[in-house]
Amino acid sequence: MKDTMDLNPASSLNSVLDALAEPLFFGGEIPRDQRVAAARWIAARQGLPRSYGGMFAPTDGDAKGIRLFTGEPVVSRAGIGHLLGEEACRILTVLEVKEPVVQTALHRAVGNMSELLESSEKRGYDTSMYCCGTCSSGYWRNLALGIFPRSEERLHRGLRRLKDLRNEEGRWQKFPFYHTSLALVEIGPSLAKDELRYAARTWERILPRLARAKDRYAQRRASVGRRLLELCSS
Repeated sequence: MKDTMDLNPASSLNSVLDALAEPLFFGGEIPRDQRVAAARWIAARQGLPRSYGGMFAPTDGDAKGIRLFTGEPVVSRAGIGHLLGEEACRILTVLEVKEPVVQTALHRAVGNMSELLESSEKRGYDTSMYCCGTCSSGYWRNLALGIFPRSEERLHRGLRRLKDLRNEEGRWQKFPFYHTSLALVEIGPSLAKDELRYAARTWERILPRLARAKDRYAQRRASVGRRLLELCSS
């Protein structure tokens, strides 16, 4: 991880979250002072204008579009707000900075989104997925952590629906392959065994090419693929 992290008001939320996600994913070290400073900076964005569902608000630097951890682009305003809010909840949960200001912001964000999910269900919507495939994979990563109520139940139903969206190319309709694979790895084989095995056939074909690439998104994707194949072989 870089020795310093840009946490000025003009920084993009996406860039801060991504800088934290990289060492968390690969097992790198985040110095405590950076961990705390970043958590405070993220927490201060809870409930601000443009926050989705009362989670964490994008900055002006995010307005033109973001890229997911695995590189897929997101350009819609609602998608940017939702996915950054989900990722901020996930990162703060994993960072485990116990300061009251951080935990209070996280509690509020999770509570607000949980209320939105409950309200959607009362209106007849199924909360096993969320909006589109891209938003669903981000949402599922938080269900995998148990951040929202009834996470396992919602994942069970969502994975059944995902199975129905398989296509003839070893991927899924509407769902981004790499980010969905990441979500499946985090969900794990106890719930996602069938979809992990389904995706493995595609990963066996594409992983050698990705493993030779040098850009950071290809390297992240290759690591996802290796982890997925390891889960399928264990």
